[in-house]
Amino acid sequence: MVNHKAHQAAADDRVMFGFWVYLMTDLLVFSVLFAVYAVLHGNTVGGDAGRDLFSLPLALQETILLLTSSFTCGLGLLAARSYKKWQTLICFGITFLLGALFLSLEMKEFTEFIREGQTLQLNAFLSSFFVLVGTHGLHITSGLLWMAITMAYILKRGLNAPLVRKLALLSLFWHFLDIVWIFIFTIVYLGAYS
Repeated sequence: MVNHKAHQAAADDRVMFGFWVYLMTDLLVFSVLFAVYAVLHGNTVGGDAGRDLFSLPLALQETILLLTSSFTCGLGLLAARSYKKWQTLICFGITFLLGALFLSLEMKEFTEFIREGQTLQLNAFLSSFFVLVGTHGLHITSGLLWMAITMAYILKRGLNAPLVRKLALLSLFWHFLDIVWIFIFTIVYLGAYS
């Protein structure tokens, strides 16, 4: 029995290490995208600059939604570690709704830009903006999918140690996306007005 527990702990450590390696590669991807944006954000030939396009109130709403979702995600993980099934589902359900609202606001912003003719192909600034923010949006989408599938498993099977470990990884991923968004909000949106 002790040997099985030691083997399981070692396997859990490998999974956690592997997930940290994945997050570091994602960090590198976002670092490159931020560097590209920093170089290209002034190349607005044929289109408007960020200060003419961006709505700070909208970006602030997105930020508040994502930060609040990070808080509820943390509460959900605490509940999961105490094996409180319904509290876990409620917290992650709220996290899911807040993340979906964030994503809908991001899609609304993209749609408005495209409707106004401010597309990815117009200039280097918009290309770097759409790729950076769009990559974050794709990560949010995958996080929401992961969350929905995990909640369905919890609903069907209840909470067990493997699901709690998966929720810990999901929580880590979600907090990582929140940190990336803080940089996007600061560098892209607030930076447009400096």
